[in-house]
Amino acid sequence: MHGTEIVHRDAARRRRDTLDRLAVERDMWVSTAHADHGPHQVPLWFSWDGRAVWMCTGATSATARNVRADPRVRLALPHTFDVVTLEGEAQVYDTATVPRDAAAAFAQKFGWDPRTEATPYQYLCVTPRTVRAWRGERELSGRVVMRDGVWTG
Repeated sequence: MHGTEIVHRDAARRRRDTLDRLAVERDMWVSTAHADHGPHQVPLWFSWDGRAVWMCTGATSATARNVRADPRVRLALPHTFDVVTLEGEAQVYDTATVPRDAAAAFAQKFGWDPRTEATPYQYLCVTPRTVRAWRGERELSGRVVMRDGVWTG
């Protein structure tokens, strides 16, 4: 997080702050749902390629199963004062089909390459359709910084 001051940021500043956080943060909350079992939320490591969020999870995890059944996800960075949420649909890749550059960036960021593990992993790629960012009640108005996949401001 870059600051705790409560100032009203314009859309351009919110966008810059959001992109800065996506470039440096490590963890993201991933929310999925199961038709019978309801909501499921877990923190996952992620990398941002400037366009999409890349995460990795065990191929048999509840997250992977839920996304294969319903690709709609909601993502959130882990600070409640400097809120950033993203919504989109996850594309699923196994370790053989994941784009090489995305897998390499993930491995470089974390020092761990899921492609080398004995147990199967799946990569989730989410290109956001909606992004919201706000700091406190004064910024609730104008919190949508991306709509229909297009950055505002």
